[in-house]
Order: sequence, then C-alpha cells, then structure tokens
Amino acid sequence: MFLKAFFKFKLFSKWCIILVGEIMISSSKQRIFEKLAIPKAVLLLAIPTILSSLVMVIYNLADTYFVGLLDNPIQNAAVTLAAPVLLSFNAINNLFGIGTSSLMSRSLGEKKYEKVKRCSVFGFYSSLFFGLLISLGYTIFSKSFLGILGADSENIKATGEYLTWTTTFGAIPSILNVVMANLVRSEGSTFHASIGTMTGCLLNIILDPFFILPFGLNMGASGAGLATFISNSLACLYFFILLFVRRKTTNVSINPKLFKFNKEITLGIFAVGIPAAIQNLLNVTGMTVLNNFTSSFGSNAVAAMGISYKINMIPMYISMGLSQGIMPLISYNYASKNYKRVKNTFYFSFVVSVSFMVLTSFIYGFCSHYFVSLFIETKEVVDYGSRFMKGMCLALPFLCIDFLAVGVFQAIGMGKLSLLFAILRKIFLEIPALILLNYLFPLYGLAYAQFIAEIILAIVAIIVVLKLFVKLDKSIENISLETKQS
Repeated sequence: MFLKAFFKFKLFSKWCIILVGEIMISSSKQRIFEKLAIPKAVLLLAIPTILSSLVMVIYNLADTYFVGLLDNPIQNAAVTLAAPVLLSFNAINNLFGIGTSSLMSRSLGEKKYEKVKRCSVFGFYSSLFFGLLISLGYTIFSKSFLGILGADSENIKATGEYLTWTTTFGAIPSILNVVMANLVRSEGSTFHASIGTMTGCLLNIILDPFFILPFGLNMGASGAGLATFISNSLACLYFFILLFVRRKTTNVSINPKLFKFNKEITLGIFAVGIPAAIQNLLNVTGMTVLNNFTSSFGSNAVAAMGISYKINMIPMYISMGLSQGIMPLISYNYASKNYKRVKNTFYFSFVVSVSFMVLTSFIYGFCSHYFVSLFIETKEVVDYGSRFMKGMCLALPFLCIDFLAVGVFQAIGMGKLSLLFAILRKIFLEIPALILLNYLFPLYGLAYAQFIAEIILAIVAIIVVLKLFVKLDKSIENISLETKQS
C-alpha cells in the first residue's frame, strides 16, 4: 500500500516538476519577483519547494516504514532516538543556508551581484567546516551522546549503528545537500534546488528495503543510515554538476578564490542565520526532552511517538516548504521597497496554508489508528500512536501561522525577532507544557504540549506581523508622497 501510494505520488510530482520547469524557463527570474501575479509567483516558487519537502518527508517515513516491517520496536526506537542528532544538522543548514540565501536574495534586489557570489562562497565553505566538526564531535563522544538521547541497554546498539552512518560518515553530505539547495533557491531557481534534494530522497527510498529487510542486506536501522549516507552524497554531486554547468550564468559560486572574510557579509548572514540556528537547536532540545520522557515508558512508547511524529511531519513540511518557497520573493521585494507585494504574498500564503492545515487536522484526527497501523503491526504501539496523533494534529493550523511569520522575519533580515519566537516557543511554552502535562496526564499528555504552545504563539505572530505591515503601509505612503513631489 505504501509503495503503491509512493509510485502514484512519484508520477504526480514528476508531472508537476516538468510543468513548473517549463513555465520557469519561459519566465525570467526578475519577472517572477517583480511582475508576475502573486498567486502565480507563489505557485512557481513554492510548489517545487513543497514537492521537495514532501519527498523529504516520505524519505523520513520510509526509514520508519521499512524498519517497521521488521516488527521490532527496538529498531524503530533507534531511528526515533537518533532523530534529534539529525535534526541538529539543521542548525548549520539554517545558519549558512537560510542566513546566506536571505542575504543573497536581498543583494539581488539591490543589484549587487558580486556580493551575491561572495555570500554563496562564504556560506558553502563555512557549512563544510562545521559539518566536519559535527562528524568528529559525535565520533569522539558517541557514548555520551547516546546517553543524552535517552538510549538504554535495550536499544543503544541499534541507535549507535544508525548514527555511525548518518553522522560519522553522513554529516557533511547531509548538510551540504541542504545548504546548496538554499543557495540555488536564493536566486529563484527553486526547480533545480528541489530536483537536487528530491534526487537524494528518492534514491534513499529505493535503497531502504534492500539495506534494511531480510531479503537484502538485513541491516535493520543501520541499513537505513547507510542508505541515507549514500543518497545525500549523490544529491551533493547533483549540485556540484549543476553549478559547474551553469558557472557562466549563475550568481551562485563555490570558487575558493572568492572566499574572504568580509564583515558586512558575515554579519548579514549571521543576523538571520544565528537566530535560525538557535531556533533549530531549541527544537532539538524539545525533541530530546520529549524522547526522554517517552523512553521511561519503554521502547513501544518511543516507537509509537516516533511514528506519530513523522506522520505529523507531512503537513508540517508542506507548510515549511511554502514558507521557504516564498522567502526569495519576499526578500527581493522588501529590498526593492515593493512593500505592497510583500504583504500580498503573505496574505495569499496565509489563506492557502491555514485552510490546508485545518482540513488535514480533521483527517488525521479521525484516521489516526489507520495511519499508524501502516507502519507497524504491534498492537500496543498502534494504540499508543493513535492517541499521540490525535493530540499532535490539533497544533497544525496554528503551527503554519508560526512558520509563515518566522519566514517573513528571516526573509527581511529580522533575525532577532525570529529568535525571540523560537525562545518563546520552546523555552517558555512547549518544554514547560511537556513537563506539566506529563505530570498531570503521564505519557499521553506529551502529545498536547505543542498544541498549547502553538495557540499562544500563533496569536503573538499575527499581532507582530500586523504591526510590521502597519509600518510598511506608512513607508508606502511616504514613497508615494516622494514620487508625487518629484
């Protein structure tokens, strides 16, 4: 059933990508940013990113699905416990991916093309360096890391084997894959950015059954890690080839001769990237706290929480894909002082995203038992997971509002504001809610912590964005007055 659905999705996504690719070839990037109607511009920029995000979710689900076919909760628990380490890669992805791409898009809006190239070089080699540090750091202190993650004597071996492939060997290709996609996406090439990430994800899905299951190498969770390492490496190769072929027409560069410490570029990247990275590290902290609470109830509960969380990632990543897809459009027009286009882009995306999330929440709430049973047959795990999903899905409509607001802040260079939201979300809302709800309603209360946090954060996000738009309206009036006077 999973494979049948996957192949249908693959054909659909292939058709969509070809269609979008043809449209983008006939539309200049400048026209998309400046002239094209908002719905069409959002469609062109966001659909490839959303498709890429969907494939990434399916690839994450594939690990869980194929490991689940072993009907071994210990192997499933290993994939779940390792998730915070893999999520921590996004701290580097956000720092040098989102931070660099935001500055690049704003520089394009200001027509500073040499600055765009130097930004991309700095982002690429900095992410390569930090990827190497993560790989060495985990390898040297692996035993300590496994303890922090909540692994116990029952599942520590499987968790360690999975992380050997995904972190010791796989940290660098995993990080470079995402960072280069962001660099390419910054100048409007969402089609190629998505093809690169999707290539790796699709290959991972193809390799998973052969590496994980008994008819192949029968490596279990370790095989899932090996498949991830190979697929990310080949995705990186795609981007290297792309940049080489387009070296005379693109502003994205990885030429080491252009690498130079520049205070303006470094501060510009860090202003958005550091808050985004801290936001991710707080997400890792939240997931680690969640896993530690859940692990006290055994491997079945951990496996169920992991499955439920990954199913919930499907709409989460769609919403994230939309917010990331429109970032170059918002960055470019903000730098060009076309504030009306910035506002209209946000409003259109808001309506589409919230409507989709409300519908998804209803479907997940009524079909939770069915969705969890697709990944594992152990009755206790399915029962746990069904109840977890019913709590988690309630947060989705509010979560997408948070994603869109933070995406706007990152796009226009307001990194401190996005950091404030991250701290508010995790430190002051979600983690305290995890502690309190687990005390009041042991285990099952954990699934509702994000719901409580996101309701409050969504209200704050709407207030802050509306205040920002009031300031933009005043700027629009001043620009109009200056135009009339001249």
